[in-house]
Amino acid sequence: MVDLPGITRVPVHGQPENIYEQMLDIIMEYITPEESIILNVLSATVDFSTCESIRMSQTVDKTGTRTLAVVTKADKAPEGLLEKVTNDDVSIGLGYVCVRNRIGDKSYEEARMEERQLFENHPLLSKIGKSIVGIPVLAQKLVHIQANILSRCLPNIVKQINDKLSANVSDLNSMPQNLSSVADAMTEFMRILGSAKESMKKILIRGEYDEFPDEKEMHCMARLSEMLFECFIELQAKGSPTGELNNFLMDEVNVLLEAKGIVLPSFLPRAAFLYLLQKKVKGISSTPIDFVKNVWSYLENVLLAVLMQHSENYPQLQGTTRRAANNLIARMREESIARIRELIEMEKVADYTCSPDYMTVWNKLMSHQNQFMEIMNGTSEWKTVKIEDLGEVKVEHLRRYKHIAQEAFDMKMRIVAYWKIVLRRLMDSMALHLLFSVQNLVNKELEKELMEPHGGGIERMLEESPSIAGKRDRLKKSIKLLKESKDVVANIVDRIKME
Repeated sequence: MVDLPGITRVPVHGQPENIYEQMLDIIMEYITPEESIILNVLSATVDFSTCESIRMSQTVDKTGTRTLAVVTKADKAPEGLLEKVTNDDVSIGLGYVCVRNRIGDKSYEEARMEERQLFENHPLLSKIGKSIVGIPVLAQKLVHIQANILSRCLPNIVKQINDKLSANVSDLNSMPQNLSSVADAMTEFMRILGSAKESMKKILIRGEYDEFPDEKEMHCMARLSEMLFECFIELQAKGSPTGELNNFLMDEVNVLLEAKGIVLPSFLPRAAFLYLLQKKVKGISSTPIDFVKNVWSYLENVLLAVLMQHSENYPQLQGTTRRAANNLIARMREESIARIRELIEMEKVADYTCSPDYMTVWNKLMSHQNQFMEIMNGTSEWKTVKIEDLGEVKVEHLRRYKHIAQEAFDMKMRIVAYWKIVLRRLMDSMALHLLFSVQNLVNKELEKELMEPHGGGIERMLEESPSIAGKRDRLKKSIKLLKESKDVVANIVDRIKME
């Protein structure tokens, strides 16, 4: 039972200005819990509906099922008291008990005797039912109400204690063990490394993301596929022949004019073809490099997120782990950039493919040559030619170069056909290199890099951080207190069952 302070509105004798708010907070803290019985002490001399204590109890117990009213000073205002306690205008669910306070130095027995005589002999108070008058009735009623409240609330209290106890035990068991030797630290480090590698295999190799279901950035296979597709779209846009339609064949004409020599006619100079090819490759060369940089920046974020998650119980290890991961990604990024640059340079120095698609596409494109030459020779009134992959192109401006137009058309169609091979080969090579690098990162390089000494990280694992030590101590104390509380509640339940 808690005797709460009275409601003070005006501060006196140095009390704080917000004394009312402070008293209100204290009272509400104790009367809000569902297992609390609210004993509202009312004076018979006042109108119950104006009492602030009634208003406060009604805010937390609207139906009054756990509110009991005690009416004091019944001898001071007996008129109308019977109607007050029977009409119950303020909804006191557990009813009223009218009492007469002890006055002066009278003993408890003397006070109870006078109280009994008052309610038996007073012409007005004697009309109030004997079941709601007197301190003994109040005590019996409180015991009965408290027993009912406890029997109703105890199962839920027991459940809350058990749930909290289980949660704390689980938290304590999930905490890292307090390492006492380098061997223990190495064992724990290898466990962390193994679990991090398994997570990386799941998200980077097997495409599983059950560990990060709501973090789309960690759905790595999907994100890498998107990045690869975006790179392909950009390469196609940069190397598209449709951007040259306004000056169709002029690049080829200019190159052929400068490649003239004392040679047999109608032979396409390979140097001219390589020059045009190199120009197109150079035009797209920055895109694969940017793609590689973006991929490794993304992989760096993923790797750090995984490593930090698996080492979160050892903050002293995270600094060295982060540096090792940064060094690893920086090295592998440079290796990838060098490899992609090598692929680009290879496309510049040779014009080769064993794919039959080249000849198929070239023959299809060359089927428009006759129509083109008829326009060049003036035997056709058409000024445009519609060609697959290029659309409708204007060719009238080429009539003044008709002596070289046929060779220029042939070279253009070879470039268009071969460019498809170049882009496909470049994308395939980059995709294979990416997959190989990811496999190498997860299966080999990660463990190799993290096992290198980087500032004594394993030794630092022996030094438990203050935050972890504090949490461990708090959990142990909480578990001890909850176990004691569980025993106390069990004893109360047993007593209630016996009674």
